[in-house]
Amino acid sequence: MKKMNSHGPTTKIIKIKQHSVCRISMLILLISLSLFASATTLLKPPPLPILPIPSSAQISWQLDEMALFLHFGTNTFTDSEWGTGHISPSVFNPTELDARQWISVAKKAGFSRVILTVKHHDGFCLWPSAYTDYSVKSSPWKNGTGDVLFELAIAAKEAGIGLGVYLSPWDRHEGCYGKTMDYNEFYMGQMTELLTGYGEIKEVWLDGAKGEGEKDMQYFFRSWFSLIHQLQPGATIFSDAGPDTRWVGDEAGVAGSTCWSLVNQSSLTIGHTDAEYSGGGDPQGQDWIPAECDVSIRPGWFWHPSELPKSALTLLDIYYKSAGRNCLLLLNVPPNSSGLISDEDVQVLREFTELRRAIFSHNLAVNAVLTASSTRGSSFGDSRFEPSHVLEEGIFHYWAPEEDQSDWIIYLDFATSVSFNMIQIQEPIHMGQRVVSFHLDILSQGIWQTVMKGTTVGYRRLVRFPTVKSQQLRLVIDKARADPLISCLGIYSDPFSVDAPDVSSTSYFNASRIIQPVVGNHSSSTSAQI
Repeated sequence: MKKMNSHGPTTKIIKIKQHSVCRISMLILLISLSLFASATTLLKPPPLPILPIPSSAQISWQLDEMALFLHFGTNTFTDSEWGTGHISPSVFNPTELDARQWISVAKKAGFSRVILTVKHHDGFCLWPSAYTDYSVKSSPWKNGTGDVLFELAIAAKEAGIGLGVYLSPWDRHEGCYGKTMDYNEFYMGQMTELLTGYGEIKEVWLDGAKGEGEKDMQYFFRSWFSLIHQLQPGATIFSDAGPDTRWVGDEAGVAGSTCWSLVNQSSLTIGHTDAEYSGGGDPQGQDWIPAECDVSIRPGWFWHPSELPKSALTLLDIYYKSAGRNCLLLLNVPPNSSGLISDEDVQVLREFTELRRAIFSHNLAVNAVLTASSTRGSSFGDSRFEPSHVLEEGIFHYWAPEEDQSDWIIYLDFATSVSFNMIQIQEPIHMGQRVVSFHLDILSQGIWQTVMKGTTVGYRRLVRFPTVKSQQLRLVIDKARADPLISCLGIYSDPFSVDAPDVSSTSYFNASRIIQPVVGNHSSSTSAQI
C-alpha cells in the first residue's frame, strides 16, 4: 500500500486557507486600527481656558463652599469685642472646652473647614507661643499646659475637616507693636510657629482692622505672604486684597448680585476696602481672587450671654447671597465661656442644615430630557461635552457649545409640568469665569416667556423667583467672555423662601405674578470683550 504524502494536495489547500484567513485577519486589524486612529484624531480637544484661572488651592477653597469661624479668647470671658490687650490671662479658663464638639457641629452642618482666631487684636494667644507670655500658658486653663489650636488640629484631622488660623496683625498687647522691623519679625516668628507645628493649614486669615488713633505700623505683607506659601503651599491666604481670596466688603455675608472672581489686585488695598469693587469684582480683572463672605451667627463676633443667634431662615437667605453668588460663606459661631458651642447655636445650625437638605435633595432637572442649541464635537460622535453632563455632580465635566454659534441654549423637556422657584447654575471654574449674563424661559401656550434674568455664574449661582409651572424650560446664555461652559444645572422648589425672590435677579413678574413674554431674539455675542 502506497504511503500518503504528508505534503499532498489536501495539506496545501489547508495551508492556503490558513494563509488567507491570516491575511484577512491582518486586514481587519489594520482597518480597525486605522478607524481607531482616525476617530482619535477627529476628536475635538477641550476649549482653551480663558485667563485668569484659579490655582489648585483656590479650587479646593471654592469646593469647600462653607467654613466655620471660631472667635474665642479673653473677650469671651469679659463680654468684649475688641480687648484692650491688658486683661489678665487669668480670665481665660474654659473648664469644658471640647474641640471635638466644635468640629462635630461644623461637620454635621456641612462646613468643610474651620478657622480659629488664634490671636485677636488683644494679642492673647491660644497656643503657647515662645515669643510672648500673653497666652494660654499664663492662664489657669489646664494649669497653663493647654493648647487650643493643638486640640482643634487633632479633632479636625480625625474628622477630615480643613483647619485655618486667624493671626491678627493688630496687636494691642505686644510692646514692639509700632516698631516696624521688630514687630514684623515678631509676627513672622509667630506665623512660623503656627504653620510648622500643627499639621496642614488650609487657610491663613488676616485683615487690616485697627482702631483710630492707634500706633502707626507698616506691615510687610509681601514677606508674610511669601513665608506662608513657602511653609504651607496648599494654603489660601485671605485678606482685604488677597492674594488668594478677598473680603467681600461687608460683614453681613452678602456678595454683589454681580460677582466676579476676577479683580485687579493693584486696585485692592488691605485696610482700605472699596466695598463696591470688592463685592462685585471686575470682568476685566487680571487676577483670580474670589470673594469670601464673613458674617456672625450672633450680633457680635465673640460670644455674649445676652445675645441670641440668627434664625435658620435668615442663615438660608445669607447662604443664597454668599455661597449662591460665587463666594465662600464664612459663618462665625463663637464658643461660649465654658468652651462649647452653645445649644441654641447648635439648634439653629441643625435647622439650617435641614432647610438646605429639603431644598437641594431633589434636582427636578434629572427627570428632564436635555438638548442644546449645539454641542462641541457632536458631528464626530464626541459625547464629552453633551448637555446631559450638567446633571452630574462636580465641575470637571461640562456642556460646551460648538464654536462660532449665535445662540447658547440648554433645553429641558419634562414629561409633565413641574413647579419650581429656584435655579442653580455652575461653571467649570478651572476653565475661567465666562458667563456675563443669562436668563431662564418657560414655554407657555407655545410662547417662550422669561422667568428671570441674572448676571455672572462662577462656581455656583443660586437664583430664587416666584413659583412657576411648566413642562419645557430653556437656559439662555446672553453674553459671555468666551464660549460659555456649564458644569451643573439644577431646578428646585424652595417652599421656605417662596415670597423672597432673589433681589439679584430681574424678575419679569408684575404684581399679579403674570409672566410677560420675551421681546426680541436670544442671540448672543461671542466676543471676548464685555
